[in-house]
Amino acid sequence: MSAQTTLRRKLRARRKVRQAAAERLRLSVYRSSKHIYAQIIDDSKGVTVAAASSAAVKDGSKTDAAAAVGKALAEAAAAKGVKQVVFDRGQYKYHGRVKALAEAAREGGLDF
Repeated sequence: MSAQTTLRRKLRARRKVRQAAAERLRLSVYRSSKHIYAQIIDDSKGVTVAAASSAAVKDGSKTDAAAAVGKALAEAAAAKGVKQVVFDRGQYKYHGRVKALAEAAREGGLDF
């Protein structure tokens, strides 16, 4: 996949997130080859409200680690009083680890 295609996909996803994010916070996902990172960002203030990563998770597959990150992020968000977010998957397809993270966050109480 070319860099131009990746950039296009990322910008298309970001445009949809901006349209949907009237007054909601943004749940942003970054996926590396080994780990997955997620954070809830308040774009109006420019601050990160809650964050979680799979760097601390040692057991299981990458998909299991992504689900653990989603659950941990939902718990951290609930502690801060955040219930509704907009899911920003970035340049990644909603499949595999990204999907596992999103579903675990939904089960943990986040609404998106």
